[in-house]
Amino acid sequence: MKEALKGVCILDVTYYVPGPYASMRLAELGAEVIKVEPPTGDPARYMSGGHVHRANNRGKTIVHIDLKSAEGRLEMLNLVKNADALIETFRPGVMKKLGLDYDSLKLVKADLVYCSLSGYGQTGEMAGLGSHDLNYMALSGALDQLKDASGKPIHPTNTLADFTGGLLASEQLLAALLKKFRTGQGQYLDIALVEVMAEFLGNHDVYHEEGISDNGIPEIGGTRVSYSIYETKDGRYMTLGALEDKFWRAFCDFAQRPEWLEWGERPLGSHEHQKVAEFFKSKNWREWYRISLQVDACLAPVLKAHERHEHPFFVEKIRAKRSLV
Repeated sequence: MKEALKGVCILDVTYYVPGPYASMRLAELGAEVIKVEPPTGDPARYMSGGHVHRANNRGKTIVHIDLKSAEGRLEMLNLVKNADALIETFRPGVMKKLGLDYDSLKLVKADLVYCSLSGYGQTGEMAGLGSHDLNYMALSGALDQLKDASGKPIHPTNTLADFTGGLLASEQLLAALLKKFRTGQGQYLDIALVEVMAEFLGNHDVYHEEGISDNGIPEIGGTRVSYSIYETKDGRYMTLGALEDKFWRAFCDFAQRPEWLEWGERPLGSHEHQKVAEFFKSKNWREWYRISLQVDACLAPVLKAHERHEHPFFVEKIRAKRSLV
């Protein structure tokens, strides 16, 4: 897929994570991505040593242009003439003040695909408000689904809304580019990060409307013995997702506990749950790590981010990618 978008030119006028991630995905598909940064650079260059910038801008050509100057605007317009799409993440109205909004640029490039990616969209009473990932998670209802045993929302250490927003933006850009190449027509895309995050809660809406649950699918909501997170002997964690009978049976067979076969749907906090938890605590994390690769019972270790690079799944994937180069 490295050359799927060969010959396609994308202008990236974005900062931090959502926009850069979206355009980086297109670059990985072969598009030429020109990232336009101010003379001082994307602010992400100065966040935590610039690592956020490095992580989300691979495969791009970076140019520095002062869009507030007449010379810079002219330089930008020349880039637009040869571009297929543009993605921007400024607050609503900023690109219009610069004379670089969609209505202005389509006069320069009639078939331009233009994507505005923002927190709350381009219209409405919240459109002009500042916001970050934690706000989108909260407002969408997603953060309420990540709670500790006391019911307190857990603070994520990853920007989930930023990445899902960037993912959807790249998807929408691809669809609009397909239309452009089929019909010769450009398009304007208005994507709000909080709305994207909310789209992942469709199951929750249905279960709530039916009066069944406020936390989505009950079977996977952390309420049953066979689908839960368990602590190991050394204070690490394993996930057990034995939702189907065959996987729960495989786990019980491994544990040599035939009497557990009827326990799969028992609630957390029950006597049965305590027994299964004790079994997980009888082995350390490395032991369970090895078991997860041998026993077909939907077992997986909770890995730290850097540990995934050593897991057989990712090692194999990296090896396969290198063999294609």
